[in-house]
Amino acid sequence: MYLKKKFLKLKTVTQAVSMAVVMGVAVQMPSAIADETSCSPFTPLVKGQEDFVYVWTLGVKGLGDESDKLVTVDANPASKTYGKVISKLSVGGRGEAHHMGFTDDRKYMWAGALDSNKIFIFDVATDPSKPKLVKTLNNFVAKSGLVGPHTFYAIPGRMIVAALSNAKDHGGQTGMAIYTNAGEYVSTTMMPTTNGGDGFGYDAAINPNKNAMLTTAFTGWNNYMMDLGKLIKDKDAMKQFGNTTVMWDYKTMKPMKIFNTPGAALEARWSYAPGDNWAVTTTALTSEIYVYKQDDHGEWQQHKVGTIGDPAKIPLPVDISLVSSGKGLWINTFMDGTTRYWDMTDPLHPKETYTKKIGEQVNMVSPSFDGQRVYFTTSLLSNWDMKGKSDDQFLKAYNWDGKELKLAFEIDFYKEKLGRAHHMKFQARDLKTLQPLQASTANKLNFASNP
Repeated sequence: MYLKKKFLKLKTVTQAVSMAVVMGVAVQMPSAIADETSCSPFTPLVKGQEDFVYVWTLGVKGLGDESDKLVTVDANPASKTYGKVISKLSVGGRGEAHHMGFTDDRKYMWAGALDSNKIFIFDVATDPSKPKLVKTLNNFVAKSGLVGPHTFYAIPGRMIVAALSNAKDHGGQTGMAIYTNAGEYVSTTMMPTTNGGDGFGYDAAINPNKNAMLTTAFTGWNNYMMDLGKLIKDKDAMKQFGNTTVMWDYKTMKPMKIFNTPGAALEARWSYAPGDNWAVTTTALTSEIYVYKQDDHGEWQQHKVGTIGDPAKIPLPVDISLVSSGKGLWINTFMDGTTRYWDMTDPLHPKETYTKKIGEQVNMVSPSFDGQRVYFTTSLLSNWDMKGKSDDQFLKAYNWDGKELKLAFEIDFYKEKLGRAHHMKFQARDLKTLQPLQASTANKLNFASNP
């Protein structure tokens, strides 16, 4: 079993979290809450040296076995196989592998395919160096009414799956599906279409200390699966991008405030540094940085705080990642293959302090918990990646001293016949060394029993 039997009988998010409090499972953790701030705060930490990097990889026709796969790379410099691929697990076929996320115990990894709508559950605890596929969910569309499973975000005993579109027209209207850790469907929450909501959705991130969840809105499945060159020339398609972000009451899964955020906001990230009460996102089409911060009255306000590169050149900001202190933000811009480091000491007045070209294209970025190592991958989408010689497909690891990125190792995914390198997650060799989940006795969240 993936989790205790009592969780399987619960039918709502809030019931699951209420039960988690009773059973001593975490609903809140102290201070910095993730080894990588894109992870859920309900996931245990890898605070020291990461042993492995998992790379969710898109299959390419005519390359290797042509299948999407989970690739495991040895990331510990003390290992004899450091910087090498030590495992590759194909899932059979190409379904546009995209994002993945750990369950709340970090023992299982959920990974999705945008085109096939399949969700794969991997055992990454029995032998973290060699994950095993233990379950495939083929009923995401039938159960949830959604398509394009994008974000996989752990909450106690549950996984939130944020999708790109609805199953009726594959357009912008979408929502979030809730599953048990065992892969049983629970419910669907649609993105708001009233009070300024446009129904678009993309990423989700939670700050349990503030009982707040931020969601963003990029574009629907129809645009995602279109060739990028064709998309840019299609005036009607270019109108089909989200222009809102939403702050939710996480306890009840109800929208608290809808913001007008032009330009299609992508990844949502929270600072979990002690005393911080802000989140950040960037917009793909307008190259802006937005910060969401509580004012003196406790109300969430949106602030446009910076511009990334030259918006006229559409650098296309893609992945972002906050360092664990909340004082720095890595921003990748896909079209110029550049990573940018922003000083976020004052989140309302950030400053770009460093840039480096990583390759012809760059997409995902993952810093280690201590901030001393930074990893990059290249693929955005199979139909959006560069063509010809510009189609870099690699994993690169760098050491970071606060002033300069110095290459530690790189793996050419095309040369190794692996495919297109996309999402990354870290893992430890011995999960017993990770900081356990801890329920807060001083500031428990009192969840409603019937949201």
